Amino acid sequence: MSVAFTREEDLEATAADLVDRPISPHPNHVTPEGLAMIEAELAAARAAYTKAQTEGSIETDRTAMARATRDLRYWSARRASAQLLETTLDGRVRFGGSVTIEREDGRTQTWRIVGEDEADPAKGSVSHVSPLARALMGKREGDEATVAGQSVEIVAVD
Repeated sequence: MSVAFTREEDLEATAADLVDRPISPHPNHVTPEGLAMIEAELAAARAAYTKAQTEGSIETDRTAMARATRDLRYWSARRASAQLLETTLDGRVRFGGSVTIEREDGRTQTWRIVGEDEADPAKGSVSHVSPLARALMGKREGDEATVAGQSVEIVAVD
């Protein structure tokens, strides 16, 4: 059948069948900033859900309702499972702290180890369950670790 003869409602219904966002099996450790971000996302999801309910009928805008419902389920689950961890600075690489590494080629990089939802490598933060974080956790300044098959030295822990 030609696309020209496809009913618009059918396309809308297909778009509305969004799969749920996957929930990580790992503990949902969060920093205070991460908890605030989850709460802001949950509030935004609630607002989007309310807006989708009030601004249009489900029949006319199923995609908006499906997105809002999916996001509300995800952020509600993440808020319910959030475990706030305070940063303890004891000279070791820890959750919520920062670590600076020097690679074999001389490059230095600084990373903050945070929760999964707040991780953003482009902004210098990685998830506590990432291979990088797992390789560095518990180490001290001057220690070496293997990251992506290469040796790195820990040059600072904050």
